[in-house]
Amino acid sequence: LLLTGSAGVGKTTVARALCEQLNTDYILINGSEESGIDVLRNKIKSFASTVSLSGGNKVVILDEADYLNPQSTQPALRGFIEEFSKNCRFILTCNFLNRIITPLHSRTSVIDFKIPNKILPSLADQFLNRVQWILESEDIKFEVKIVAELIMKHVPDWRRVLNELQRYSASGIIDIGILTDFSQANIEELAGFLKSKNFGAIRKWVAENLDNDPHILYRKIYDVLLTKIEPTSVPDMVLVIADYVHKSAFVVDQEI
Repeated sequence: LLLTGSAGVGKTTVARALCEQLNTDYILINGSEESGIDVLRNKIKSFASTVSLSGGNKVVILDEADYLNPQSTQPALRGFIEEFSKNCRFILTCNFLNRIITPLHSRTSVIDFKIPNKILPSLADQFLNRVQWILESEDIKFEVKIVAELIMKHVPDWRRVLNELQRYSASGIIDIGILTDFSQANIEELAGFLKSKNFGAIRKWVAENLDNDPHILYRKIYDVLLTKIEPTSVPDMVLVIADYVHKSAFVVDQEI
């Protein structure tokens, strides 16, 4: 299987749940931490080449497989999938399907975790009920409206919501103080700084809004600037924003 979709939608959780449900022996390898060919030669080969104690197939879960080296590791993985097909199954997860080489596409069933907009509110409502149960179980005081806003802010990144709630719950209460919202006025202010090339003000704005998801920031900048620039400049704007969206996935410090 090749599970693809944005971060936090549950790809790895589904992969592990499948293995637990089927009671199979499995190994989980994070491709962003172990992306070299040695991972295949050592970890995966030693695991896949032995017989499962339960008598069934083993499973290798390659999390964030889009970080595996496309010149060496991914082509070698293709051979491993074929070599150990009688004894082992492979589940790959990725955020960016285009980073997985075509031969791996053809050897897996691709399952897209893209959530249609029309069912997002329903899922968010179910998630809110679950989050309320967790908070009540942990004796953490909270305002339902604020938790709902936090969920809608990061939907469908469920993991991000849970991480944020865990971080804020350290104070023992989750209230309006946790929310930093990208309002239209905020982006309008940034657009003014960009137009006047006020680098100092831009840097300050970024620092003050650093706890927000950069992908949401890029999207809102796109929406606002679309109405403020000449139509002939729109293609250039799209290319510039796309370039920075791509780069933001690799930098250590998002502020820089």
